[in-house]
Amino acid sequence: MKKKSIIGYITGVLFVTAAVAGVFYGKHSMLQQQIAGKVLRFHVLANSNSEKDQELKLKVRDAIGGLLQEEMAQVENREECVRCITEWIPQIEQTAAAVIKENGYEYSVCARLEETDFPVKTYGAFTFPSGRYEALRVTIGEGAGENWWCVLYPNMCFENSMYEVIDEHGEKVLKEVLDEKEYEAVLKGGNYQIRLRLFDFFR
Repeated sequence: MKKKSIIGYITGVLFVTAAVAGVFYGKHSMLQQQIAGKVLRFHVLANSNSEKDQELKLKVRDAIGGLLQEEMAQVENREECVRCITEWIPQIEQTAAAVIKENGYEYSVCARLEETDFPVKTYGAFTFPSGRYEALRVTIGEGAGENWWCVLYPNMCFENSMYEVIDEHGEKVLKEVLDEKEYEAVLKGGNYQIRLRLFDFFR
């Protein structure tokens, strides 16, 4: 095969592969947006990556979890969860501030509901695709350290001491919240990364 023919063949293969990957990426983005509209995430940002600041982040997480656990167990839909969190913002900040002070720090803390970017995240057998989600975002101090993520609705944060293990109730609610296609996508979400890496290679 002549050199020009080989180049043309390779170019054609790359073009077709990139086109297929582009179609998948578009479908992935649309599916992520559909899932994002049905869940509410939880995001805690540490002041820094120092060992003590990371420990403090987890203590703040635990305190907020204890505050919200009973409330989250009673919400019946996403809209109700958003209303509940909105009403509890002052208490959430007060609880976090108390933990920060008890541990000898003077960091500020800010809690609010907002759209934020999330990486791919796995909870037990379920993997949520990367993208923008509405979340309860709690920022400690500079918020420059490694973050902690979870799902507030359906409640996957406070059911167990492990915090990221979905029990039967959480799985049942998730299946009720998402349609069949969305649920299957989250259940088999690990396949996203294999395909998206292929797409990134050709971008």
